[in-house]
Amino acid sequence: MARDELSRAMTLRWQDLKAIVPWGDTFEGISPAGRYVEVERGYIWASEEGGDILCEVTVYGGPSRYDQGVRVTNVISRPA
Repeated sequence: MARDELSRAMTLRWQDLKAIVPWGDTFEGISPAGRYVEVERGYIWASEEGGDILCEVTVYGGPSRYDQGVRVTNVISRPA
């Protein structure tokens, strides 16, 4: 589920994100196994402001299970 959400999050363009980074949100969802989970998505500068953007997605079974959640990341590269 985390990889699937990351692939959706990666469809946003660097040009569209640069004005709002750092940014993130959290929403409730239902996992493929039918469990209620929270999905946290965030965009931050990978190293320096104005450079590449790090996209992070974490899926977890509620606040008390955050540390057991699954986190995946990928980088949206700044256009040349």
